[in-house]
Amino acid sequence: MSRRSSRPRRPSATSPRAVPAPEVTAASPCPCGRPAPYAECCGRLHAGAPAPTCEALMRSRYAAFVVRDAAYLLRTWHPDHRPDVLDLDPGLRWQGLEILGTTDGSAFHTTGTVTFRAHYLDDGTPGSLHEKSRFVRHEGAWVYESAVFTD
Repeated sequence: MSRRSSRPRRPSATSPRAVPAPEVTAASPCPCGRPAPYAECCGRLHAGAPAPTCEALMRSRYAAFVVRDAAYLLRTWHPDHRPDVLDLDPGLRWQGLEILGTTDGSAFHTTGTVTFRAHYLDDGTPGSLHEKSRFVRHEGAWVYESAVFTD
């Protein structure tokens, strides 16, 4: 996939260590778009709290891309589909998340989907990723399983 395509390039290789973007702090608004500080919202999940729904997991995974927490992304990826390592493009800056729809994915379900649009700047060029992600419960926790790109 080219760097200037409509989607960010696929993950491949890097150290799975969290490297927060300098503009996100514990007191910053959460990048996922919810009206709570990062530390009280997705930061809790990044620190190990379980996601109660697949939408909460999806939002926290988006926030993990923003703060460059590759370890969290790998940890919340279904082991049958997870890459060995993750390459987070340093030229990509995530700008906002729109949740377009969800199916199932509550405490009473074992599967769920979240359709969303994530906006980004790729070395200053705007773009968006429109995706329908599928989540499943694995060993009692929500994990990302797969996605269909809708654009």
